[in-house]
Amino acid sequence: MTVAAVILAARPEAGLADADGLPAVRRIAEAAWSGGAIPLVVVSADPAGSVAAALTGTEASLVEPAPDASGSVGQICRGIDAAIGLVGETDGVLVWPARMTWPDPETITSLIEGHGSHPDAILRPVFDAEPGWPVLLPVVHLERLRRLSAGGLPDELITDLAASGLPVRLVDLGDPGTIHDGSVARSDLPPYRGPSGPASGHVHEWGEMAADDLDVPPG
Repeated sequence: MTVAAVILAARPEAGLADADGLPAVRRIAEAAWSGGAIPLVVVSADPAGSVAAALTGTEASLVEPAPDASGSVGQICRGIDAAIGLVGETDGVLVWPARMTWPDPETITSLIEGHGSHPDAILRPVFDAEPGWPVLLPVVHLERLRRLSAGGLPDELITDLAASGLPVRLVDLGDPGTIHDGSVARSDLPPYRGPSGPASGHVHEWGEMAADDLDVPPG
């Protein structure tokens, strides 16, 4: 079982934003690697070479983004294709917007373990019942992803995949970093509460019938 991390920086500035003294892409790459993700791919334009410099010494590979017209779905697919090119056995991908700088490595480990138990399900962490990031997408669903609208934002793409009938499992891992982005200082995050249960155990699951309620876990 191999789970990659695809880090999406819409602009170089997003990837280079300060994250408690480190560039965002570097902090994310280190957290992903520590949590067990491999390979690591950063999708970002880098005209000045600053993103590549920020990743020096990490295990991350920097790849050119897809054309702007392909939207978020094109950037995600670009990263997944690059990950598979690096490690052909990649069967899951953590889709990780660069603005989400604070997820804990333990959260990554838990999501990867959950993928081992539920290899066909999309896994999404929650905190205080709010769905967060990164989202673990099984590679088996890549072609379904490619067919989605180029106009959809990342959250909308997950909603659309659920609406198409794919299982989405919300996993309460107690990590505030999964819902609070880099605009919140690390020192101001709510306390880490630890997982309420193993990621491989029972969590909410739904598909087409509950897709419209993606942002509100079913009771």
